Amino acid sequence: MTGGRGGADNDRRVRLLASAAAGLRPVEDVLAPLGQRFADAGHELYLVGGSVRDAALGRLGTDLDFTTDARPEQVKELLSGWAEAIWDTGIDYGTISAAKSGQQIEITTYRADSYDHVSRNPTVAYGDTLEGDLIRRDFTINAMAVRIGPSGAQEFVDPLDGMSDLLAGIIDTPAAPEDSFNDDPLRMLRAVRFVAQLGFRLQPRVFTAIVEMADQINRITVERVAVELDKMILGEYAVEGVRMLVDTGLADRILPEIPGMQLTIDEHHQHKDVYNHSLTVLQQAMDLEESDPDLVLRWAAILHDIGKPATRRHEPDGGVSFHHHEVVGAKMVRKRLRALKYPKQTIEDIATLVFLHLRFHGYGDGTWTDSAVRRYVTDAGSLLPQLNKLVRADVTTRNKRRAARLQSNYDDLERRIAEIAEKEDLARVRPDLDGNEIMTILGISPGPEVGKAWSFLKELRLDRGPLDHDEAIAELKKWWASEQS
Repeated sequence: MTGGRGGADNDRRVRLLASAAAGLRPVEDVLAPLGQRFADAGHELYLVGGSVRDAALGRLGTDLDFTTDARPEQVKELLSGWAEAIWDTGIDYGTISAAKSGQQIEITTYRADSYDHVSRNPTVAYGDTLEGDLIRRDFTINAMAVRIGPSGAQEFVDPLDGMSDLLAGIIDTPAAPEDSFNDDPLRMLRAVRFVAQLGFRLQPRVFTAIVEMADQINRITVERVAVELDKMILGEYAVEGVRMLVDTGLADRILPEIPGMQLTIDEHHQHKDVYNHSLTVLQQAMDLEESDPDLVLRWAAILHDIGKPATRRHEPDGGVSFHHHEVVGAKMVRKRLRALKYPKQTIEDIATLVFLHLRFHGYGDGTWTDSAVRRYVTDAGSLLPQLNKLVRADVTTRNKRRAARLQSNYDDLERRIAEIAEKEDLARVRPDLDGNEIMTILGISPGPEVGKAWSFLKELRLDRGPLDHDEAIAELKKWWASEQS
């Protein structure tokens, strides 16, 4: 047995290497013939980057990244007749992509790029060595490689000692972080994303460089920023990722509403720390997820109270209020996510959850009428399961009795929803008469009046539940008579 800390680290290193080998075993039917083809043509081929990192961590996905000394045209020729599909959309950057046996493959020629320090797009230059290619990568944990030789023979290559950082759970850059981030400022956000995905910590020099260079993130397109933000929020350690986004100052540039929740607590502690409350809600929402991470739920959880700073009022009795912060917050969500060019439906879903997250608190102790329950379900629509989780996650009080009462009340509301749903199709609450019937009964043509009549019947349906056909006709005629008088 090896003694001491060095021995323990060596044991872990051996286990990680064994884990990487085991992780690559399921894709040997891809690696072996691919390595053979390149070897037969006199070229080197290395699995590299996140593929090696994730194999060592036992989380290899369906993306395999390679680097080679072969030029793109040669790579394309070597893949022909073997890959199921080939595309060269990245050929200008030295990358040829392919699909084989369920794996997405990217093979990039050794690179030795230079940057103009204005955009993040490099001037592509091919390199001659693996070491030269690895040192230009973003982080040491992404600068490890596995040589894929003839018949799938494998050799681990780690000239920058990325394995040590992987063992230590550290995110560090191969070269000086200032140089790396100046070349590509998106790497600062990627560092935060890896905190969220892997639970690693930033090397102090990396953290310092991001703090000092945070404004450089403005060089990156909002579309690329949004992609990284989504990967961050979907990470297993999303709360730590958000904290790092704020602590480094990156959030001030791209999501200022989150650090904006760091309100000064009054001396009587009349309100919670909104920022830390929101982080707790995010974690509790994640804990309620049933399977895959829920992008909409997680964004709604961290953003649900962003309207509080703008609505905070100190009341005469010494208390603090945040009236209508859900309304203001929903508007802020739409504005920020539109600026980040999120898809319209995603924006609307997140904003709707933020707008509705307080609705439940009017429920009291089962005091809602059936009509109120119908409206709650109808307003939530397909988002009801996520609203259920968000409302439950929003209970962060330390008062155990109050927390238990709130959860009990929500249990009761869900029971009420289920009971009404057994009798009515709550998922599709529609008027008892359709547009054609409305026009026939009232003797009117298509136009605004039909829409008004439809809305009246919809409200009636929400208030009273399903009506029989004759009753619906009678109510429609009564309403129409009042409209004509």
